[in-house]
Amino acid sequence: MTLVPSHPAVETATRRPEVHRYTGSSGSPRRGDRPRRVKKFGHERRRVALLLLAPSVIHLVWWIGIPVVATFALAFTDYDILAGTVTFNGLDNFQEIFSDPTWNSSIWHTVVFTFFTVPVAMAIAVVLALLLNVKMRGSAWYRTAVFMPHVTATVAIALVWMWMFEPRLGVVNTMLGWVGIDGPVWLADPDWALTAVIVVSIWKGIGIKMLIYLAALQAMPDDVYEAARIDGASQVRQFFSITLPLLKPATFFVLVVSIIDSFQAFDQLYVLTPDGGPGNSTTVMTYEIYRTAFKEFNMGAACAQSVVLFAFLLVLMLISRRLTGKEDDVR
Repeated sequence: MTLVPSHPAVETATRRPEVHRYTGSSGSPRRGDRPRRVKKFGHERRRVALLLLAPSVIHLVWWIGIPVVATFALAFTDYDILAGTVTFNGLDNFQEIFSDPTWNSSIWHTVVFTFFTVPVAMAIAVVLALLLNVKMRGSAWYRTAVFMPHVTATVAIALVWMWMFEPRLGVVNTMLGWVGIDGPVWLADPDWALTAVIVVSIWKGIGIKMLIYLAALQAMPDDVYEAARIDGASQVRQFFSITLPLLKPATFFVLVVSIIDSFQAFDQLYVLTPDGGPGNSTTVMTYEIYRTAFKEFNMGAACAQSVVLFAFLLVLMLISRRLTGKEDDVR
């Protein structure tokens, strides 16, 4: 039997392809030739974001988170700050504060202060925002003048108003005398001291509210008003049918911030009417907390008062959210 030599082209076509593997000295594939794991897109960005957020998170936890938790814990204890001893006493602190007539009157004064300060300032701010939204010469100066009290130190404002409320030489009683009204001794009269503080707080809080409403007005679409004018809607109808509904998100934000600010009012009250005013007529919850904690050194009761203040704010936030619309309406 004769063996016929195969042609080189046939051998090439029928030969199995060889698998070339680059091996190292040990015969295993080299590490550099293995497929690399592809990192997910944004992994480095998330790492950088966490590093940038870390200082703020640490500051938030250290100065807000831990004190809040400590306040709720100490509200159920008898904490002697001088001796450094802590004794659990259950609900004794809450029974003590609600049996105190000064604390109960401070709750009423805070409610009255908030009831008159927030809606009046919001109404004036809406009117000023509508007026300052019109294009006119010097509008930037008028906006700055209205906003200036918000960035001015509250103590300086209180001192100026203290001089204005002076019964004999003050500007307020002098202007009332021009129309034949004998002005009261504002800050020394238990019937008028809280009213004077409310007036100062309204004047100081108008600026920031006006700025928020003005920004909301300038973001409203012009085509909606143009369509309303074509349909024959008057300015009053446009305000109630278009402007007010579109101002609902801004109104919700202003209402929440204003309520919180009113319940935390302290510095103007402390300067205008020291020691809670004549006959505790201007004692609000924040001042009573300050007096209980740092004058009477009753930290347990002060923490209980802070918990009650937090509960009031939480309930008011839920009520304001229900009044101004659902969550989907304010986004």
